Amino acid sequence: MSDSLKDIPVKVEHTPPSPKSGQETVSLYEAQKKIYPRSVKGIFNNWRILFVLGTQLVFLGLPWLTWNGRQAVFFDMVNRKFFIFGLTIWPQDFVYLAALLMSCAFGLFVWTTIAGRLWCGYSCPQTVYTEIMLWIEQLVEGDRNKRMKLDKEPMSLRKARLKLTTHSLMILFCLWTGFSLVGYFTPIRDLVKAMPTFDYGPWESFWIFFYAGFTYLLAGFMREQVCKYMCPYARFQSVMFDADTLIISYDEARGEPRGARKKGVDFKQQGLGSCVNCGICVQVCPVGIDIRNGLQYECIGCAACIDACDEVMDKVGYPRGLIRYTTENALEGKYPEKDIVKHLRRPRVIMYTVVLLIVLGAALGSLAMRKPFKVDILRDRASLVKETDEGLLENAYTIKIINTTERDQEFKISADGLPDLKLVSDSKHIKVKATETESFGVRLQADPQVATKGSHEIHFKVETVSTPVLHVEEKSSFIGE
Repeated sequence: MSDSLKDIPVKVEHTPPSPKSGQETVSLYEAQKKIYPRSVKGIFNNWRILFVLGTQLVFLGLPWLTWNGRQAVFFDMVNRKFFIFGLTIWPQDFVYLAALLMSCAFGLFVWTTIAGRLWCGYSCPQTVYTEIMLWIEQLVEGDRNKRMKLDKEPMSLRKARLKLTTHSLMILFCLWTGFSLVGYFTPIRDLVKAMPTFDYGPWESFWIFFYAGFTYLLAGFMREQVCKYMCPYARFQSVMFDADTLIISYDEARGEPRGARKKGVDFKQQGLGSCVNCGICVQVCPVGIDIRNGLQYECIGCAACIDACDEVMDKVGYPRGLIRYTTENALEGKYPEKDIVKHLRRPRVIMYTVVLLIVLGAALGSLAMRKPFKVDILRDRASLVKETDEGLLENAYTIKIINTTERDQEFKISADGLPDLKLVSDSKHIKVKATETESFGVRLQADPQVATKGSHEIHFKVETVSTPVLHVEEKSSFIGE
């Protein structure tokens, strides 16, 4: 598999030799040729539509959900709190973000090793948004042939009207995506209220238009160029492929030699294969490749060519599967295709899966054992120690309690580490509202005979008043004279 990827030819444009120099200039950049994907029907196309609608339903719909009187998914950058339904993530919890990124990376490794670029073909934002733009074009301008004909026509009032309608709908959708993105960081209902007067802050305005602009540029114009030239995943996927990776393949042994044939005549007697050379598999491809040329890094695994080929096979009365999901080893006959699942248990897949499960298990276990509150102790360094009227030595501290739960909590505080250590506070119990942070001052007093000169280790204990009783201990120091 990896060898076949290495042998992919690089497309170059040759410029005729200059009359003066006699040298030939080779351009390493291929000018974009607009692709007009043909619409196709089939089971894989239905799955692709389902994933497009599903991903957009999640992205565009999540900001509108509520949870305990607030936005269900909200990233409060000002107060440094991330709300994900009933879970509140604080800056101290960003280890979970690292675990999430690692899980996504190894999850992608596992999936690519097993089934190739299915992520690209069904769920990648570039693929999803490009598909939506193509739907808009098809809705306004018509099918593939009509769009090609329209683009070849000279500018007219009809053409200007159709193009203006197409791109207006694209821009409106892109602005909607940018608006929804900002809605994860600024309450989306506040954004709606400010819409009539466009009373947005500079950063809100910037990100709405920035995200919308790049969505319009990448999905409306560049499209397959992003997948072919900008996406790094297309380049390093060969490292994760092997001969047992599920890929879209053309059965050359069955399809060749290709060519047109007469109805009612056995194609085998004509010396032909099953491929009728209709070219529809190329016409439906969103990146414009011919899958019959073998595995190519541009292929995003969308299976549009499978649906198209199966439809043609049905019409001519041949068995389906001339283009299908299979593996290199199965295609070469090293094992039957029914045994593809058995070859999932190979070292690379097992290694990636084990690492993924370890990261997920550690993150979920840590999250499950996380205390419902966090405590930080700050000793007052402006006044290290002072003597009270009773002759005791006193140190001042600031205690910060972070309530990470969705309910109000009440806490009590104690300290130990020195004999007869006395804690002085303005209130016996401390109340902290849900998902809020409270800071308050306490003082510790100790006998000078015990708190001798230097630093003494002490421990603060913060525990909940309600049952079940949970506590957190934090180490600090007491300065004596």
